[in-house]
Amino acid sequence: MDNQLVKLEHLEGVTIVILNRPDALNALSTQLSNQISRTFDQLSKDEQTEVIILTGAGRSFSVGLDLKELGGEKSREESATTKDLETALSEVNKPIIGAINGFAITGGFELALMCDFLIASPKAKFADTHTRVGVVPGWGLSQKLPRLIGINRAKEISLTGNFIDAQTAKNWGLVNRVVAEQELIPTCISLAQDILSTDKTTRDEVRRIMDSGWLSTLDSGLKWEKEANRAHSKRYRPNESVATRRKSIQERGRGQAND
Repeated sequence: MDNQLVKLEHLEGVTIVILNRPDALNALSTQLSNQISRTFDQLSKDEQTEVIILTGAGRSFSVGLDLKELGGEKSREESATTKDLETALSEVNKPIIGAINGFAITGGFELALMCDFLIASPKAKFADTHTRVGVVPGWGLSQKLPRLIGINRAKEISLTGNFIDAQTAKNWGLVNRVVAEQELIPTCISLAQDILSTDKTTRDEVRRIMDSGWLSTLDSGLKWEKEANRAHSKRYRPNESVATRRKSIQERGRGQAND
């Protein structure tokens, strides 16, 4: 990647994507945004990558758009030729775990919401400052956040511009877990490996219908699930027998119960 604004670490089946502009708190300059889009476009075609972990270098996940560029003619022109970040991440069609290591502000908050789920360190802080800087959200925050944490809490965040800390984010259902700073990436890797241990074809279909249903009504989602269930049952048979998979699940359950 040019200037290493995006760094990649490859593990078996897992790629860690690191926003690498720590001196600017990983502010989304045009160049960084372009590289993120290109990176996810490449990962969508990479058969060796089944799960993606997205995080930031330094003390910030991302503080959002680079305010030094806002309003600049060059920035607007370059952005117009770049695939929208929300589109780039949604089209990757692979689970994305957000490892929130620090500040996730405005556009950085929206970038976090593009992930399938979030794990945070105690240093994570979230804020939506769109109303303070005079910009209307364009990457889904105004629609996703109320669905995740409830409209009243979402309004508190977006209309005040105030920060919430990692524990509040967990209590409100924004992040799944808060783990020690040094355990953030290892925890995400462990979860990625858990995902890899499932049946890929079924996993992809379940993720697809969950995402589709989330954007629609419960009634529509239930109908799509039934349709997907029938179609999947007709066309797909796992390599392992049901009995073999059941035994594997039981052994895994016993192991987790003893942890």
